[in-house]
Amino acid sequence: MSGILSHYSPSGIHLLLIGLCALLVGMSKTGVPGVSMVVVPVMAMIFGGKASTGVLLPILITADFFAVIYYHRHAEWKPLLKALPWAFAGLLLALWIGAGVNDQQFKHIIAGTVIFSLVLMVWNDQKKGVNELPNSPLFAALFGILGGFATMIGNVAGPVFAIYLLALHLTKKNYIGTTAWFFAIINLTKLPMQYFVWNNIHAESLFIDLLAIPFVMLGAYLGIKAVRAIKEDTYRWAVLVITFISALLIFL
Repeated sequence: MSGILSHYSPSGIHLLLIGLCALLVGMSKTGVPGVSMVVVPVMAMIFGGKASTGVLLPILITADFFAVIYYHRHAEWKPLLKALPWAFAGLLLALWIGAGVNDQQFKHIIAGTVIFSLVLMVWNDQKKGVNELPNSPLFAALFGILGGFATMIGNVAGPVFAIYLLALHLTKKNYIGTTAWFFAIINLTKLPMQYFVWNNIHAESLFIDLLAIPFVMLGAYLGIKAVRAIKEDTYRWAVLVITFISALLIFL
């Protein structure tokens, strides 16, 4: 098989890693916070920067489907609708930047965006319980643009959008439901952009996505079960450390 499969052996360790990534995406979308951040640098190391986003996007959309089904009633639409127009602007900005850089530069942008998002997440953890962020249209605009840019350039908008919602003091279910709808809408919007402009979604990448579906389903089920039991602080800090190291490896 030509195309994206020609860059690695589909029968080796990469298939195992892709299955694990799909599992983690499913878990993340159904409530386990932050774990999918590990997926981005791993997929970029396997496929390259821009190609990895084409493989990962349909996997994310599949997981979005399960998240919306389970949590759709818990979405808070007011903050969602405030951020969405600005997120679309961020998508277009990233689409323009991504079309004009080579693969190595693209990987560096992904790594930088990951690290920046992690810094935002750590900052938010240190500010837990203190709402110092302004409750204003500028707040929604800032994090909407950052979220749209981060999700388009490397599917790493989770921490950015998390800060936006956590600052509004949403409950756990409201947070998960709002996040599920936001990324379902955004990822579906990204699909034609990446297909027609970046040309990184094609038959070979979709074949990989098809193989990943059972792992996404298993991850979604495990995420629903685990979100009630996992100690969030311990888990999040472990994910932060692993993701930071993985992001640095992209530069190599």
